[in-house]
Order: sequence, then structure tokens, then C-alpha cells
Amino acid sequence: MRKLVFFVGGAGSGKTTLAKGITEKHPAVFLDMDTVSRRASEKIMTIAGHDPNDRDSPAYKELCRDLGYEMTMDVALENLDLNLDVFAVGPFTSEIHNPDWIREALGKIGASVEDVEVKVIYVYLSDMEQYKQRIIDRGHKADEWKLAHWDEFVKRMERTDVVWELPGDSILYFDNSAGSLEENIESLRKFVYGA
Repeated sequence: MRKLVFFVGGAGSGKTTLAKGITEKHPAVFLDMDTVSRRASEKIMTIAGHDPNDRDSPAYKELCRDLGYEMTMDVALENLDLNLDVFAVGPFTSEIHNPDWIREALGKIGASVEDVEVKVIYVYLSDMEQYKQRIIDRGHKADEWKLAHWDEFVKRMERTDVVWELPGDSILYFDNSAGSLEENIESLRKFVYGA
């Protein structure tokens, strides 16, 4: 059965690194929401007179946020329709709180959770200071707003529940603050593909 695997969670949690690690053994269509939408977001923000690297301000959320997710899911659904496994990486903060979202998304290609194996890996860190240090260490221009408004931004980083109705044990909350990278990738690989 074709798979749609979401790697969700806050900035700096390691979701992209973990997802890429799994694809080394199990090739899949890899869609990082930031990569898919970056050029469009930069152009829109520039035309609107805002910082093209901003990914967090109210202006970005109004002008670009939903568009980025729609673009990512359009590509994901097209590949699922070709019977390819898809890994979708991004915070998906609003989407995971909408119980109808996954059903509606799959419905666009006439699919459902009965014929697409949907899994969600919610990657988080148990210590908020780890998020900040990882964000500093990676040095992305898009993180400048996060760091400049840390007290406001960190409130969004609290782990929350995914409310999609999925069969079986399809949702995993994964603390990425312990274990080696190799161990964590292997643990998640087993969750997605089995032993």
C-alpha cells in the first residue's frame, strides 16, 4: 500500500534530518514544505515589501503560509496518485488540529486512509532550550525572526496532539533529544516500514 508519512513538529526538532535518513534505505518522494514553497514565499514577501527570509511574522502567515502547505500537498497528492510513497516534512500546525483535514486532502485524488497508509511522526525535543540552540547552530536566515521574538515564538513550540482519525498505531510522538542519530532513524524506519 502506498504511504504518506508526515514528519511534523517545531523548528529545530530534527524532523528533516530524520526523514532524509529513512529515505537512504527506503527511497520515497521527499517534500520539505520550506523547500517546495521557498521561492514563491521569497517573491511574495519581497513584492509586499517584507523580509523575503521571514517565515514567522503575521505578514508571512497572511500572505504565504497556507499557500506553502497547499503547494506541498499538491505535489504529494500527485505522487501518491502515481502509487509512490511520499514523505511530507513541515510543522503542519493548523492541519494536525483539524480532524477533517487528512480526509479532505486525500479526497482530492479519490483516496482515503483505507487505501493510503498515513503515518504521522511528531518530532519534538523535551527541553525548549535545545530547540533554541539547534536553531542557532543551523544558522538559517529564515530563523532570524524566531530568535528575535523567542518569547513569543517558543509558545508555539509546545507539543500538541494530532487529531486526525487514523487506523491503528499510525501516530508516533518521538522525543529526538535522546539516542544517536542512527538509532533514532532506525527506530522511525521500523515505525514506518516495520521490522
